[in-house]
Amino acid sequence: MLSSRAWTMCSQPRRSRLVVSLGFGLFFFSLATLSMNAQRETQSLPVFDYRIGPTDLLQITVFEFPELNQTVRVSEDGSITLTLMGKVDAANLTAQELENRLASLLEKQFTKGTAHVTVFIKEYQKAAVIGAVSKPGMYELVGPTTILQVIAQAGGVTAQAMNELYVYRQEADGTQKRIVIKLNELMTGGNQELNIILQPKDVVTVPIDQTLHVFVYGEVQKPGAIPFLSSKKITLLQAIAQAGGTTEWAKKSRLTIKRRNKITEKEIKIQVNLKNIIGGKIADIVLEEGDIVIVP
Repeated sequence: MLSSRAWTMCSQPRRSRLVVSLGFGLFFFSLATLSMNAQRETQSLPVFDYRIGPTDLLQITVFEFPELNQTVRVSEDGSITLTLMGKVDAANLTAQELENRLASLLEKQFTKGTAHVTVFIKEYQKAAVIGAVSKPGMYELVGPTTILQVIAQAGGVTAQAMNELYVYRQEADGTQKRIVIKLNELMTGGNQELNIILQPKDVVTVPIDQTLHVFVYGEVQKPGAIPFLSSKKITLLQAIAQAGGTTEWAKKSRLTIKRRNKITEKEIKIQVNLKNIIGGKIADIVLEEGDIVIVP
């Protein structure tokens, strides 16, 4: 016979294992409960009802009349034309609402009982994204689609994108409206007022920034062409910095900028004291495409 103390000592590991087992059981039960609750919450989330519009492609199935099954595209006036049923307004209806409308029309004209109709949207209304994006093209507007969402679908903007993008929109009176959006305010600044909802047939244009050149010659470390983006501009100090800076023999007080007058085509010479710009006595000079900077 084991003493009571010995029995207690022998039974402690079993109790520990039991406690651990119960602990793990409760842990996994909690996880399962959370998972089930999350699933129920997900299932109870409201599903957005897409509103049918012009150019949508609809697949219509009528179980009682297979001969009425057809695929039709919504016309510009928002209607569809069906076999034996003629013209039916479909714009601004959800798929379920159109199913009910078609079923009601069928019951009045052909069936005495309930008609079973299904409407499947095969193609949605689209907007175009062109310019400096990774994948230009037409993108479907399934539900409210913002400009950031459609740009994301297009693979995002490229390094050649300018700071502004334009949304061209056809108004009801036939005129075209241009909406200007600053990219840095939208994407970096997070200004959600600029993240507008797109409309069917909108054309989102992300202009490609043009690469221009100025030229720096003379007493600099790396003379030659200096590229810059047209939207970013480039100043005299920036151009010299990109050319590696001046050498120890440079006469900084006697720089010359040669510029071609765009109207007369005559050459203009601008004398610059670089020391005054560096010292902050005069403002830095913004260079133009084709400018030639000579450091004597």
